[in-house]
Amino acid sequence: MKLSIMAKEAREVPAVIAKQIEKNDAVVSELASTLKQLNPHLIYIIGRGSSDHAGVFGKYLFETEMGIPVCSAALSIAGIFGKQLNLQGAVAFVISQSGRSPDILKQTESAKKGGAFTVAFVNDETSPLAELADAVIPISAGEEKAVAATKSFIATLSALLHLCARWSNNNTLFESLVMLPELLNTVITSPAQLTSEYLENTRNTIVLGRGFGYAVGREVALKLKEVLGIHAEAFSSAEFIHGPVTLVEKKLKLIALNIHDESAPFHSAMVDDVKARGGECIDLGVTADSNAQAVHPRCSALLLMQRFYLDIERIAIEWGLNPDTPPGLNKVTKTQ
Repeated sequence: MKLSIMAKEAREVPAVIAKQIEKNDAVVSELASTLKQLNPHLIYIIGRGSSDHAGVFGKYLFETEMGIPVCSAALSIAGIFGKQLNLQGAVAFVISQSGRSPDILKQTESAKKGGAFTVAFVNDETSPLAELADAVIPISAGEEKAVAATKSFIATLSALLHLCARWSNNNTLFESLVMLPELLNTVITSPAQLTSEYLENTRNTIVLGRGFGYAVGREVALKLKEVLGIHAEAFSSAEFIHGPVTLVEKKLKLIALNIHDESAPFHSAMVDDVKARGGECIDLGVTADSNAQAVHPRCSALLLMQRFYLDIERIAIEWGLNPDTPPGLNKVTKTQ
């Protein structure tokens, strides 16, 4: 069977990450030394779409592992309102696949003017963003032709993990990252989790996660919209109980993302609550049978996303949709 571009690119993830780690380790280690000297009090993340979702993952990662506060940039502050922020003592992580979006470049310029040390996580190393930033960590995912990002998103998460491991001197995390490509290959050959039968006739759905699960849940919700045309919204499972749980009465189908980390028992309790209220919910997550116990908990979400991308591509094909070119979307989105 001929594979779509999206499926081919998603299957490249293990090789991309293995190459990325080998290529970037010297650069990442040098940058980690610089960041130790700078000792920033804030990480300011600039990104849109899937890159912004990677930034949410980064927020949980660096706050959990290093205790550094992380916030997301409101791009309109510089681009629309023309205001300058004081970012002295901060480091700005700019995340972009293309490195060419005008609003991303404008916010990066503003961050530098405000005193931030800027680090670009970018796939196109010849882009204006790569030239503008003070330091560059190449995503090294190669050309991504499908509009829906897959390998570039997971590779961005691995680049964030790589920097965190070297910056925090966490050898256990780094060793687990090195093992990740092998585990991702195992996930590629594992059974599907999300099925077309579950999503059949679904117009609206809720994606529930906690912590790192919520971070990638935003990406899951985006892909349900982009690739399948299903309206989806991501919630922290804890936040969902505070009001939005009333939506369960509308007979919405829910998707629960199960990450094997400290949040698991709390997330599970919230999902059980939703199910007890009559919510129809499917659970996604890599089980112990798929080597979940062999991976560092901070890497667990990447395994989940690997499986999800392949599942959603297959569902699109089964529904007669083209996963490579969702209607109305372009690979590079230019906003001010």
